[in-house]
Amino acid sequence: MKLKKLVWVAGLMALLTGCSAGNTSSQSTSSTDTASTATQVATSSQDTSASQTSSQAISSSAATNTTNDVNQDMYQQLANTDFNSGDNVILEVNQNKSTLNPNTWQQEKIDYGNLDNLNRTTTDTAYLSRQNLGRSAGREGQRWQPTGWHNQPKYINGKRLYPQNRGHLLAYTITFNFDDEGRYQSGLSGSIDNPKNLATQTDFSNKNPMQDYEEQVRDGLQADKKIIYQVTTVFRGDELMCRGYWVQAMSTDGTVNFNAYVFNVEPNVVFNYSTGYSNVNNNFDVTYNGQIRS
Repeated sequence: MKLKKLVWVAGLMALLTGCSAGNTSSQSTSSTDTASTATQVATSSQDTSASQTSSQAISSSAATNTTNDVNQDMYQQLANTDFNSGDNVILEVNQNKSTLNPNTWQQEKIDYGNLDNLNRTTTDTAYLSRQNLGRSAGREGQRWQPTGWHNQPKYINGKRLYPQNRGHLLAYTITFNFDDEGRYQSGLSGSIDNPKNLATQTDFSNKNPMQDYEEQVRDGLQADKKIIYQVTTVFRGDELMCRGYWVQAMSTDGTVNFNAYVFNVEPNVVFNYSTGYSNVNNNFDVTYNGQIRS
């Protein structure tokens, strides 16, 4: 009888120990799953193969940049963001707050990024003052053909449209008194045909949302502010036409401050970004300033 009782007690202890171990194992697995999820979130922006759907904003944990270098994690996140019909053409980055460092403004200059190994534009960073504003009665012609340039006319609702522009990263009207290397030189007109400052941009993107941000910079310069303005063309993989223009600006007094991504899209036209060729699609819509453009 005593032996049976001892066996029964031992079995009960083993059962209780097993339950405890099972609970501990479950907690451990849960912690592992949580850590795994956190790792996936932290690394998702670095995955260059997986695309994501666009939303109204993309957050960034990046602090103010001491050297104004491009945040490569954010670049990849933007590159992998798909534009779907009806989406907003503008995507705010870092809650529309620039990460440029206003203390790096020392003198008027432009740091033109070199073309990459596929001959594509990269990043241009301009340190501007009122001295760089300008307008002219006419401009010289543009001869440079940026990557993805296939500007054949399309017919949409009976109207002819050239869907591509040679889009400046830094606008002509804010690049006066610089040479093609970005050195300040009084008396020179704005950048026209500099390969480091021209990419294949849609007509809609160039003439609508891009001009909104350029106008903020122009207004700031007109008010005698000193502004750092940076534009990065964002490419996905080895594609020849950029997916969008990443624009941000910061004045030394902080009153001009934005950080946004402008999708390189055209209403009623769908692009093959690998080549730059396009086709008419009357069901492809773009939202801009709260209105659907089609």
